[in-house]
Amino acid sequence: MACHFTRFALGSIKIIINISVRTKLEFNIAEKRHKNRLDRYLYEQITAVSRMYLYDLIRSGDCLVNGEPKVGGYHLQAGDAIEIAVDLSAETAMMPENIALEIVFEDAEIMVINKPPGMLVHPTKGVRSGTLLNALTYYLNYVGKSAPPETFIRPGLVHRLDKKTSGLMVIAKNPGSHKRLSKHFQHKLVGKKYYAVVEGLITEDFGKIEAPIGRDAEERVWLVSADGKPAETNFQIIKRLTDATLLELEPVTGRTNQLRLHCAHIGHPVVGDDKYGGREYARLCLHAYKLSFYHPIDNRRLDFELDLPKDFPFE
Repeated sequence: MACHFTRFALGSIKIIINISVRTKLEFNIAEKRHKNRLDRYLYEQITAVSRMYLYDLIRSGDCLVNGEPKVGGYHLQAGDAIEIAVDLSAETAMMPENIALEIVFEDAEIMVINKPPGMLVHPTKGVRSGTLLNALTYYLNYVGKSAPPETFIRPGLVHRLDKKTSGLMVIAKNPGSHKRLSKHFQHKLVGKKYYAVVEGLITEDFGKIEAPIGRDAEERVWLVSADGKPAETNFQIIKRLTDATLLELEPVTGRTNQLRLHCAHIGHPVVGDDKYGGREYARLCLHAYKLSFYHPIDNRRLDFELDLPKDFPFE
């Protein structure tokens, strides 16, 4: 089926409107942008959609630079021509929704929130509303807004939690703080600890789990794999229950589903994690209870800690 386009110019950006589903955007780089990555440039230019959505487009080859797909880390050069087709009608990450947030801390630069279990951090193809990003967009633009009224505040996701995992997350309220916090995460300057209730009784009081994690290309699932990326988790016993163990988990690396996969790998899957062998339960018993990081402006160390969730099993 043929597609028809209408073209018009907007400064150095040429917008091509596709009458089917996607809107095709073209960007021309007039001069060398020192150490400016492709993904970061697009995040700054296209604010109507989420970073994760743009990341997925780049990863799937739907973003072309000079006619060829490029990775997000590509450094832009003078004369580069970028083409990317964005489905603005499907992407609703920036749609404000009045959803209650449990705010642990907030100032002009950041927010720290306690994400509930069962809430997606950002929309997917199947779930386009009710996510943390929708809630944050509403709050930052209509409730706790500190910027001028005409300014759209885009929540800056510095890290993520699984849908089923609850706990502490730090959110940047402007691009500068997002950039600095992201560097802190990249350089392992952030401390994270989790509560987990796992199946069975673990005999060791503490230990380390080292098992590489990769993704099965055909099944599109994450798993412990010999050819995966190195992954390491420290654990310590808090309490042995009747047929389960309450643990403190500390991820040394940050692979997708790392804690759930590592617990299952040693034969003690997380309670409520039926995907990786845990029993059915009202929730996934994994909770990010401690978060420590440096403030993006004054560099003071901030430490946040939550209590053990009341809906965890205790006997």
